[in-house]
Amino acid sequence: MRLLPRVSIALALLATAIAPRSLAEPPKAAAPREQVELASDRLDIDIEGKTAVFTGNVRLDRGELKVRCPKVEVRYDAIPNVTWARATGGVVAELKGVRAEAPEAELDLAKHSLALRGGVRVARGGGWISAGSATIDLLTSKVSLTDVKGALPVPAPPAP
Repeated sequence: MRLLPRVSIALALLATAIAPRSLAEPPKAAAPREQVELASDRLDIDIEGKTAVFTGNVRLDRGELKVRCPKVEVRYDAIPNVTWARATGGVVAELKGVRAEAPEAELDLAKHSLALRGGVRVARGGGWISAGSATIDLLTSKVSLTDVKGALPVPAPPAP
């Protein structure tokens, strides 16, 4: 079951990539900040509604984590801090040889959770786990999966 901790790490990092820090928060001189690089074909912002929609070839990169999807919807507060985000259309996240795929990922910062829905598949090397859904508690890094199936490689027995 060595793949499961790697799955939770990859999914938790997906959550941090989708939830960038406040745009209004000034950088701290003492501690360097890691950047989230974001690109998309289009960005539509509703200032009154406090929402934003990134569409077309959306790419989120944070260090070695790479997230790709067609659309990300974001809600933010008055500061503006991101409070909720949903990536849809087929979300793919890759980190250190682990690839996670789901049709949809929803980040709720008020609940400190990331939910992947519509069928989740995580693969690394010859191992894979699929689930109907996955929920990650961002405070505890605990992962809950439903309808789980998978295959984990085991070492070959020693030759006689």
